[in-house]
Amino acid sequence: MYIGIDCGTQGTKAIVVDFSQRKVIGIGYAKHDLIEQSNGRREQHPNWWIEALKHALEIALRQAKSSLHFSPNLVKGIGISGQQHGLVILDKYDQPLYNAKLWCDTETTDENDELIEKLGGQKAAFEKLGIMCQTGYTASKLMWFRKHYPEQFTQIKKVMLPHDYLNYWLTGNFCTEFGDASGTGYFDIINRKWSNEVFSKIAPELVMNDVLPTLLSAEKKLGVLKPEIAALFGFNKNVTVSTGGGDNMMGAIGTGNIHEGIATMSLGTSGTLYASTNRFLSNLPPMIANFCSSSNGWLPLICVMNMTSSNKQLMNLFQIDINEFNLLAQQSTIGANGITVLPFFNGERVPPLPNAKASILGLDSSNFTRENLCRAMMESTTFTLRYGLDLFRQAGLNTSQIRLIGGGSKSTLWRQMISDVMNAEVVCLQEDEAAALGAAIQAMWANGEGKLKSLCEEFIHLDENSRTYPNQLRVASYQEIYNRYIKTLEMIH
Repeated sequence: MYIGIDCGTQGTKAIVVDFSQRKVIGIGYAKHDLIEQSNGRREQHPNWWIEALKHALEIALRQAKSSLHFSPNLVKGIGISGQQHGLVILDKYDQPLYNAKLWCDTETTDENDELIEKLGGQKAAFEKLGIMCQTGYTASKLMWFRKHYPEQFTQIKKVMLPHDYLNYWLTGNFCTEFGDASGTGYFDIINRKWSNEVFSKIAPELVMNDVLPTLLSAEKKLGVLKPEIAALFGFNKNVTVSTGGGDNMMGAIGTGNIHEGIATMSLGTSGTLYASTNRFLSNLPPMIANFCSSSNGWLPLICVMNMTSSNKQLMNLFQIDINEFNLLAQQSTIGANGITVLPFFNGERVPPLPNAKASILGLDSSNFTRENLCRAMMESTTFTLRYGLDLFRQAGLNTSQIRLIGGGSKSTLWRQMISDVMNAEVVCLQEDEAAALGAAIQAMWANGEGKLKSLCEEFIHLDENSRTYPNQLRVASYQEIYNRYIKTLEMIH
């Protein structure tokens, strides 16, 4: 038995995987609270994640116990997936000195600009790190904390990411792996090491090698569960914990996206698009984050900050559920009768508009309907990801198939829209929790259960009923609407 944990923005998911049956036999979920303010602040307390992990895992284990094959004593390994970029800072007593600032926090825009200036500009920063420094990465959060809480800053003993924090709670080992580390803004993705040159500009009072975790490659075991943690869940004393990784890196493994030709698109609170490659691509547009993968390659990635969260803004306003939202959108036509939405409720990362606000344009007395607004919102979030896909294609990262995950992938309307807008085949997976499954598969890999490629083939199953192909007439229609969106975007860019 193997366990995968995915600590996301909205909640923590836990799955139990039966290795012999090659299937998930238990699933649990626990919700997170969110601290947010209109200035871009998005925070959570790290201890909330631990409580959510306990709750979600207890639910998954209870469900798994209905299987004749299951006993907690049979669990061999655990893998952790965590939301990227979050800043967790601990004192000498291993207590958080502040809330964790999350990936979607844009309060640190000024600090990101300051860091880029200190490094000699965006081009110089890119040359030092192999990646463009962006608001939302961990680096600017640490600078923000140094500026606003100078006394507490001097008490920092450990700086880590969300998945590192959970691994540390489970094992007591202060380690991380290349994939999640590459989203910090102080990690050299080409040479796969912390950058002392950059870190010293961010936190000159801290000794980098003392406060940052030890780096491990993706196939390594990070450690063994602490005895008290094993006893808490009824596990044996030899349960191993793999290196784990960021949610996008684990999502890549959990969708079988470990070689070139496949792209994963996630329709969650945020939207992501990423593709695996075994070679470092030096000619990528800077807006593509050329992260390391958690399969020892690279994972070029686009992240947009407004996806299902944008749709939910309208659902809350109209007091409707997801089914009614989809129904209303379906009753409108391609182009929403002239309405264009810029869905930047939380600012935006790609295109780089961290301080942008949402806009609705093209309204008149005839098109101002709930149907058109719902359609326009769904189209606009799709166009934002299309903007990213165009950057991929410009860089030569052509993909034969998009594997769709996240809550939005359940919408038949949205799947067809994505296929038409992207002009690509789209398919979902039978397993819902790609990041948690990826974490469990990585734990199997670390435990020597097989090669990663064969494990992905055995545990990941495409949902043939979801397979969707583009309709060329709609492809042409959407291209015209997308061009309108781009012109509108250029007005504020």
